Amino acid sequence: MDEQNPSAPPRAHAPVTGSKHPNRRPHSGGLIHDNTRHTTRFTVIGNHLTQHPDLSLLAIGLACHIQSLPKGSRVDIKTLAARFPEGATRIAAALRELETHGYLRRQRERTPGGRIVTRTTSCNQPTVRRCPDRSSCPARPVGPAETPAKCPPRTGRKPLPAVPQPACTAPALLRTATDLLTDLRRRDPRLLLSVDDTAHLAPGVAAWLERDLSPAAVHQALTADLPPEGLRRPAALLAHRLTAHLPPPPPFRAPASPLPVRDPLQTCEGCDRAFRAPAPGRCRDCRSGLPEVA
Repeated sequence: MDEQNPSAPPRAHAPVTGSKHPNRRPHSGGLIHDNTRHTTRFTVIGNHLTQHPDLSLLAIGLACHIQSLPKGSRVDIKTLAARFPEGATRIAAALRELETHGYLRRQRERTPGGRIVTRTTSCNQPTVRRCPDRSSCPARPVGPAETPAKCPPRTGRKPLPAVPQPACTAPALLRTATDLLTDLRRRDPRLLLSVDDTAHLAPGVAAWLERDLSPAAVHQALTADLPPEGLRRPAALLAHRLTAHLPPPPPFRAPASPLPVRDPLQTCEGCDRAFRAPAPGRCRDCRSGLPEVA
């Protein structure tokens, strides 16, 4: 007696064509995708950006545009305002949104001529912060200006030495300090710091920047003459240097008097230059160029 093959169909099925296909049912409403596969001139954008629950539609669209640009393109407020009709104020607000959520990093640098310029880095995947043991706290995207997540303290590890504290804790100043610490690994891969170590050291770097030192000068002070052998705890070495080599206040400021509170650094909504002011807006040059209201 012949054995029957259980995997073979008992009879041939007629082909399903036309509107009888189960995946071709009529739609009563909603979105329908008519997609064509791209083979050239396309950019991969994550759904974490395009469907972000907290970003505005302008910020999402601006991030997609920036990620599609080639390296070296100008993405300052003035250039973007000339390209799009939304205007400098709305574009500046969208850039701040993207910076808050980690899709942009803007680092201020001083040119040899003394001018402060802004270097923008686009991140197609925002930084993800976890607890040291990767189990106690959920992962979440964070921006460079945010404070560290409250995670359970590490056990069995000696705490880092204390560092100087700045008189002004403006977010822009701490963001510049954090960017400087993050950039140290470019000079020496051994100076790769954790999120917790960076948050601990950032106020010490901010205290140096308050004393009118440029980021490049602080960078040089932290990375010069490093020991040739391996660094067991690079964060502890940096904390020692920030404390032991803290420069004095500028000559025009009395050392015995308390440091005055200075306005935080702001990014001009007209020309993207850095200037000090109590709130976001335009620098003095851009304000002077506006037409007078009768």
